[in-house]
Amino acid sequence: MKKYILQSIRLTAVLMVLLCVIYPLIVAFAGGFSKGKGGGEKITKNGKVVGYALLGQSFTKPEYFWGRPSAVGYNAAGSAGSNKGPSNPDYLQQVSDRIDTLLKYNPTIKKADIPADMVTASGSGLDPNISEQGAIIQIKRIAALRKLDEKTVAELVVKNTQGPLLGMFGPTSVNVLKLNLALDELKK
Repeated sequence: MKKYILQSIRLTAVLMVLLCVIYPLIVAFAGGFSKGKGGGEKITKNGKVVGYALLGQSFTKPEYFWGRPSAVGYNAAGSAGSNKGPSNPDYLQQVSDRIDTLLKYNPTIKKADIPADMVTASGSGLDPNISEQGAIIQIKRIAALRKLDEKTVAELVVKNTQGPLLGMFGPTSVNVLKLNLALDELKK
């Protein structure tokens, strides 16, 4: 019995050093080579930080592109999904309400045209991107409210569309914050 207790204590000590000291140092070192040097890729406008490229924000004004819903109110300190499944009546009502809102503000689209990412929260609740289709269904609304040509807004969506990572990992997506900042630039 004494033999196993000593082995367990040694293993615990080794794992604590490995996982609580060495691993975090390796991650911090690797983060230093990322775009934001481990502090996140900041997006600035007129010298002021307006957000981060990998953190979603809430856009509710109809003249802006709307992002993916958040289960945590876009609170980065509490990243999480909703944990509600498709058999949960509250969740179904929430999704139904989101569909109704999209149809109300985008009367030219059909329910079948709404991509899932526009009415369901992501696993983190902080997804900064929407699908290309999610941006396309909003073009008419935004063009009308901003008194812009639909073609101009559509071209802006295309310019801000990112392909899959390395051409094969993940979907085509659009960063909502970057797209909305580019949209504001059209006014000038």
